[in-house]
Amino acid sequence: MLPALEIARMRRDAPEESDNLYWAMLAGQAEDTSSPENLAFQIDQARRRYKAPQARALARGFVYAPIEQLANDGGLDDLVARIRRVDAADTGKPSRSEKVEADALLGTVPPPPVTVSAAFEIYCSDIAASELIGKSEAQVRAWKQTKRRGVQYFVNVVGDRKMRDITRQDAQQYYNRWKDRIMPGPGRAALSTKTANRDLGNMRLLFSAYSTYIGEEDRPNPFRNLSFRVRQSTDVPPFEYIWVREKVLALGALSGLVGDADLILFALIETGCRPGEIANLLEEDIHLKDNVPYISIRPKKDREIKTVSSIRDIPLVGVSLEALRLAPKGFAHYRDKPDLLSANLMTAFKSRGLFPSPAHKIYSFRHSFEKRMQEAELDYGFRCMIMGHANSRPAYGDGGSMAYRRDQLMKIAHPVLEGWVRDLRRR
Repeated sequence: MLPALEIARMRRDAPEESDNLYWAMLAGQAEDTSSPENLAFQIDQARRRYKAPQARALARGFVYAPIEQLANDGGLDDLVARIRRVDAADTGKPSRSEKVEADALLGTVPPPPVTVSAAFEIYCSDIAASELIGKSEAQVRAWKQTKRRGVQYFVNVVGDRKMRDITRQDAQQYYNRWKDRIMPGPGRAALSTKTANRDLGNMRLLFSAYSTYIGEEDRPNPFRNLSFRVRQSTDVPPFEYIWVREKVLALGALSGLVGDADLILFALIETGCRPGEIANLLEEDIHLKDNVPYISIRPKKDREIKTVSSIRDIPLVGVSLEALRLAPKGFAHYRDKPDLLSANLMTAFKSRGLFPSPAHKIYSFRHSFEKRMQEAELDYGFRCMIMGHANSRPAYGDGGSMAYRRDQLMKIAHPVLEGWVRDLRRR
């Protein structure tokens, strides 16, 4: 519940706001809104028409509610008070402003007829704006792309429905189309239930968030309880120690890659970092002059990291130390370009036969690092700290000195041959 002072301020400002919106609405009605080019203008005017009675109702001491809600859920005393307030303003033949007053108090202004695609743009620009704070441009693009995919697929299957017109049958049609894709006929590849659930979930979220945004949070969500049981997924397998030793770290195995992608790969091997964490290191994150060289994984003002537990300091040992000695300022070519890095490394590994199986990915190095720590019986809390995982155990201390962390990781590090270092530095 809002504090009394905040409510008083809103009521103080509401009359002026409602008048501004009212006159802007009247001015907008004189414009030509028939052409498709004016779709954005029409949406804006529809939103103004809906916001104006909300502000006006608040100015009169009421909260705007659609007439259906007043009839079904509103208290009798509240409804009578609204009617009396309208009657008090009646002067016989109602003027235009008196009709606006009645619309505001009795909830007869329909919500804006916004389509699914238009609602998604509103969601990105207004409703979910706080989710984008701290994200880089690439992270914002990735976030929107993931959300947009489910919305666009709904539009392709059902049509660009107005949000208020979406029915349970529409949602079931969307669900059934996904069912056909994850349970296809003979000879067709099945898509992931995880992808289906993500897209269904994004449509469910859009409907819920938009309904709340326009003050109709009690509207039944047509996408409710529509999801698929998650099939047992095949985890990304780790690289075996000997494979990394004999294949990936063989002399010249990764020579010729663009933009120091090979150095990023070597930096992954003994840190267990996510590829993006290494690619986005800045010069101030790479501490090579300390007694124990290490890297810092930290959020930036223009780039967030995955979780709070991902914030950590990792000592540099073995091939990862040698790689970062050659890139003390980081990797400008791949900074905030995760897709480019992934594509170049995947292409190189496939063309050079460096994947043991089709199921292996670049992310397999992270799994391999964790497996080596586990098999070396390194402490569970230490493993969580180094990997950036949340730890369910109570935290005591700071995880140990950097020298301690280095000594632990040296127990699992690949040996670095002099010839390998010389070859790396000769590139």
